[in-house]
Amino acid sequence: MNHPIPTLRTERLTLRPLAITDFPAYRDFMTSLRSIGVGGPYDLPSTWGVFCHDQANWYFFGHGALMIDLGETGECIGQVGINHGPLFPEKELGWLLYEGHERRGYAAEAASALRDWAFKTLNLPTLVSYVSPQNRKSAAVAERIGGRLDPAAPRSDPEDLVYRHHPANAV
Repeated sequence: MNHPIPTLRTERLTLRPLAITDFPAYRDFMTSLRSIGVGGPYDLPSTWGVFCHDQANWYFFGHGALMIDLGETGECIGQVGINHGPLFPEKELGWLLYEGHERRGYAAEAASALRDWAFKTLNLPTLVSYVSPQNRKSAAVAERIGGRLDPAAPRSDPEDLVYRHHPANAV
């Protein structure tokens, strides 16, 4: 399934395909304690594997990760993606922001844009977001963009909260 990787634009952000030049900042995030909410911290080989997985999803499934750039400056501030494969029971909408870019609505803006693209372009019936119970910031983002807790949803980590996103709940 080789699909073109989109570039999406919102009022303040550009969501664009990954580039090899994104790896140093991604590595710094994924090897730090800040990555606990996405299963980290990771060592360097695992970080490279996840980075490659983010790109490979586009080839295998027609969706994957996009880097989040500030529209005004072009600064890369994080990533948003739709994950799938053997590590994810369902298609997962996830996000991460680099240090210094939280609490400005960027995660919700990026996640909403990719969610809406996925529902329209891929005709997905739902998406889920797996959130660690300790990650209140990500739980708030999931709720802000219309996700609702789904306690019956399958999950790889039995402690994760699962927020289900429906096209009708898109805000």
